[in-house]
Amino acid sequence: MAYKSRVLFVCVANSARSQLAEALLRHTDSEHFEAFSAGTAPTQVDLRALAALEQLGVATVGLHSKSLEEVEGQPFDFVITLCDKSSLECLALPDAGEYIAWNFEDPATSDQPDAYRHTLHEIHERIKMFVLVKNKR
Repeated sequence: MAYKSRVLFVCVANSARSQLAEALLRHTDSEHFEAFSAGTAPTQVDLRALAALEQLGVATVGLHSKSLEEVEGQPFDFVITLCDKSSLECLALPDAGEYIAWNFEDPATSDQPDAYRHTLHEIHERIKMFVLVKNKR
C-alpha cells in the first residue's frame, strides 16, 4: 500500500473549521491523505458544521473535538492551521513536517447568512488545490 501523507488541521475550538477540513480532505482524497483535526482549546463539534457537510454529501462519522495533547507525539507531514490564533499556538508540535497557515473566518461568529456553507465551500476549494499541488510530488 502506498504511503499516505498525514495532515493535521488545527483551529482553536476544533468545532467547525478544522472539522470541516478534516472531513473534506477525507472526502476529496483518502487514497493519498490521512486527515486529522485538533484544537488548542477544544469544545464540541458544531451541529451547523455537521449539517453543512451532510448537505454536501460528506461523511461526518467519527468527527469529534480533540485537543492538541491527544495528537502530540504523532508524526504529521503537514500541520495546517485555519485561523491566525491557532497558527501562533501550533508551532510547538515537534513531529510536524510542513506548517501551512490558512485563515478562514469563524462561521460561528460570522453575521453572514449561510456562514457555514460559505466556509465549507472556501475550505473545500483550498483543499482541492492542496491535494492537486501535493500529489504532484
